[in-house]
Amino acid sequence: MTETEARAQRIGAPVLAVEEVSLTFGGVRALTEVSFDVREHEVRAIIGPNGAGKSSMLNVLNGFYQPQHGIIRFRGREFRGMKPHVAATMGIGRTFQNIALFRGMTVLDNIMVGRNLKMRGNLLQEAFWLPAARREEIEHRRAVEEIIDFLEIQHIRRTPVGQLPYGLQKRVELARALAMEPSVLLLDEPMAGMNLEEKQDMCRFVLDVNDHYGTTIVLIEHDMGVVMDISDRVVVLDYGSKIADGTPDQVRSDQAVIDAYLGVAH
Repeated sequence: MTETEARAQRIGAPVLAVEEVSLTFGGVRALTEVSFDVREHEVRAIIGPNGAGKSSMLNVLNGFYQPQHGIIRFRGREFRGMKPHVAATMGIGRTFQNIALFRGMTVLDNIMVGRNLKMRGNLLQEAFWLPAARREEIEHRRAVEEIIDFLEIQHIRRTPVGQLPYGLQKRVELARALAMEPSVLLLDEPMAGMNLEEKQDMCRFVLDVNDHYGTTIVLIEHDMGVVMDISDRVVVLDYGSKIADGTPDQVRSDQAVIDAYLGVAH
């Protein structure tokens, strides 16, 4: 059995879906009646030219934007508009196109921020460093250290994030998202601005996260080589509308996709 066949067997039923979602800003249509689903354990790519509505779609999925029309379904629950705190508590994690780390804090402390939703201690326990607070700190640090080992960033764990090169900052942001233990992880251009070696490393880590943790991945990416190599299915947006949806091979040969990327007049 090939690796591709083994991956296909692990993919399950849909866990996340958008149905007829439309989003406008004033008179500008960012999304128009877009529908697609995401299956358990798959790597699902969203692609399209600049301005196609890709980041807007991720922002709808985790509640940063509220669509004017449409439904989001997540593990059997229906939402007319997802809220960010609800998405996070239900297990939808997120990284951003522009790095959103605390530059003056160390790598370790940045990743610890991702454990916030898992922390149960109160202010009194923390202020007086009571045994319950100490036990919780040990538990969360152990989880963070495992992620640090997994992403091979042990050598920078005490380094302030602002001193790191861009590619490592992207990896730290991935680590922080993993710290919240998401079942679905939204990645907004995780390889943007990287050189070839950094892209290869990030591809490997995305696939490792999908395989090791069983995390369902939804990613936006402009590098078509990356998309075709690591994605199980691809949805294509253009001017806010879905123009194609299928396997990488199906999408690659779709004439509407070819026209969109070649800039054929609309």
